Amino acid sequence: MSAAQEGPSLLRLGDRVALLTNRRAVTVCLVLAVVALATVLVTLTIGDLGVPLTELPTVLAGGGSRAQEWVVLTNRLPRLAVGLGAGAAFGVAGAIFQSVTRNPPGSPDVIGLGAGAAAGAAAAGLVWPGVVPVPAGALVGAFVAILAVWVGSGRGFAAPYRMVVTGIAVGAMALAFVQLAILRATREDAQVVAAWLNGSLGSRGWSDAATVAVALVVLLPLALALSRRLQLVEMGDDAATGLGVDAGRTRTLAVVVAVLLTGAAVAVCGPVAFVALTAPQIARRLTRSSGPGMVAAAVTGATLLVLADLLAQRLPFGVQYPVGIVTAGLGGVYLAFLLVREWRRGAV
Repeated sequence: MSAAQEGPSLLRLGDRVALLTNRRAVTVCLVLAVVALATVLVTLTIGDLGVPLTELPTVLAGGGSRAQEWVVLTNRLPRLAVGLGAGAAFGVAGAIFQSVTRNPPGSPDVIGLGAGAAAGAAAAGLVWPGVVPVPAGALVGAFVAILAVWVGSGRGFAAPYRMVVTGIAVGAMALAFVQLAILRATREDAQVVAAWLNGSLGSRGWSDAATVAVALVVLLPLALALSRRLQLVEMGDDAATGLGVDAGRTRTLAVVVAVLLTGAAVAVCGPVAFVALTAPQIARRLTRSSGPGMVAAAVTGATLLVLADLLAQRLPFGVQYPVGIVTAGLGGVYLAFLLVREWRRGAV
């Protein structure tokens, strides 16, 4: 494919609507969508309880046995729907934070948002049980963490590197609180909250899928609307202002959207690590495009999370591990790669 073919082109929808698209980005998104669909089919059909592929349409239409309907419609399909939705939410949130901080490691994981959500969950489940649900505590913790980063940076969201450094400090304090809460809890309560804190798609239902789906329907259009402004903000505040974009307001609105997306994803599957960090980076490298790349990040995040969950279920150790353990292991390696790369470039 030539450079001209990879560049932007107009996609016309009727006579009045025309969208600026990138052919390579569209191709990458379609390929990733096919990979995600293949992962869904493998997850539904694999294992002793899996439904043969030839019988799957009948089961989806409500014509299977009770056992098959339970496996597909009650157990595995809701889990997959939550994984796809939460992965997309994490991907978009990561793309926003990396754009706002103008830094590849700048993600909800590194900036302390995930740890803040974990601290909120520990507070709701262990320190003050019964006051608010654990997912609600995670949302509150995420907002408290980002507020602490905003205050601690000294310049709000206008100092990208200060945000990252402050976020690391906020994350460390939040994780210390989590460890303290677990040590003071009973063994049973600690096990329940610890399982949620690892990030898991197990025992998820259609209500969880609906929660993250509503968040995506409401917040993804807002993220897309801010995408062009964020691309200008990445050039610097002076350049963005010269082009008629209020950099401070754009960053604040974008961070609010990212926090809400992260909170919705954490509320349904826990603080799954590093999907928000890796998905936007992989998407940018595959599409070779500038800017946040919200759609590509969403598709990449969804694909990564369901693939990691399939791997977590099929690891050859006789136990089904939470998906967060798999993503943490893979994401930690990727974060080390990014830090070394930025260090060699002199960016850190």
